[in-house]
Amino acid sequence: MLSWPYIHLMLNHFPVVLSVSALAVTLLALLLGKRGLWLTAMGALTGAGLFVYPVHFTGDKADHALNDPWFIRTGAIEAHDNAAGIAMIVILVAGTFAAYSWWKSLKQPAGLIPGWMRAGVVVGSLAAVVTVTYTAYLGGKIIHEAPILHLQQPPAGLPPGVAATKTDSPER
Repeated sequence: MLSWPYIHLMLNHFPVVLSVSALAVTLLALLLGKRGLWLTAMGALTGAGLFVYPVHFTGDKADHALNDPWFIRTGAIEAHDNAAGIAMIVILVAGTFAAYSWWKSLKQPAGLIPGWMRAGVVVGSLAAVVTVTYTAYLGGKIIHEAPILHLQQPPAGLPPGVAATKTDSPER
């Protein structure tokens, strides 16, 4: 069954992957100077910009749906949400700039992509990667640093089927 936390987890990788891809292709474009690489970087950054608001929206809904559960360290969701707000603004600005640059560049297919556009894509993709990486890092801490994961045995009183039972058979 789909829930807000599940939907958020399905979408949240798109801005991360697209921002990192945009930066990687931007670096290649800087090295090789190929027009097609610049257009690809602009497209990836535009895609990150298109996905970042739905990710932020579903993250807010997931936060409300979870309602600060006992198994998540206090403040972990809020730290992630604060970073996500900054990342959303940065990626929306970078994505909008990239979309405009992409559109302008496609209208002039034979011309060299202007330096101000190339500089904007470099700065935008770098800023997007920095902010989205930090946000993703904090998002991972929500579950990976949950105090319950550090217990050797499941706490008493859990309903049947919540904790996996240990078996003596070796793993294959």
